Amino acid sequence: MRKFLVLFCIAIVIISCQEESKKETMTVSGNIKGLKKGVLYLQHLNDTILTTVDSLEISGDGNYSLKAELESPEFYYLYLNKKDNNDINDRITFFAEPGAITINTSWNTFDTNATIEGSATQKKWEEYQETMSQFNKKDLEILQYANNSELELSTTEVDSLIKLNEKNVLRSYLYALNFALNNTDSYIAPYIALNEVADANKIYLDSIANSLTPNVADSKYGKALSKHLESLDKK
Repeated sequence: MRKFLVLFCIAIVIISCQEESKKETMTVSGNIKGLKKGVLYLQHLNDTILTTVDSLEISGDGNYSLKAELESPEFYYLYLNKKDNNDINDRITFFAEPGAITINTSWNTFDTNATIEGSATQKKWEEYQETMSQFNKKDLEILQYANNSELELSTTEVDSLIKLNEKNVLRSYLYALNFALNNTDSYIAPYIALNEVADANKIYLDSIANSLTPNVADSKYGKALSKHLESLDKK
């Protein structure tokens, strides 16, 4: 019995070490131009709870360095509390990966002019967002035209605007699906499937999930996509 307990304890230690070895370190560093005083937080979503994994109080120098252990690449947040009682424009969203990531920005335009280097998935996300912003811009133009009080639109014109909007939405959906399918070796693919087109036809979501490379399929978002598909099968 005693021998069994010793072996059991050894097995637990080995499993714990293996789990720890799966985690890799990410270092986020850079400079916040013009910042004299504030607290910088490195955060991510743990289930649905925003959790701080590292923080730094800055005083007189905008240079910073924060660290986190990652089980797999995922979105993280760099939150700056400027101590000015204003939470607007104080959070940068970026795709975290193991290794060194550099984020440079300015205190007064913290989230709008940040440059992010060191994450290949972040570059893919920026590429995706650049095109999606064009679809969003088109939606806004249609909405502004429809709500222009100086125009008296006929029923035919209103119907035409509705069809134009529907066509634009469909094109954005197809773009998102194609982007994910064409980048199944990137951690961005399951994220897009889950958060951008989760209500798309299951056939397309299955195609994305089945095309993911092993590392991506075994990631946080890859596993979440698999669970989402399982839940759809139960409906």
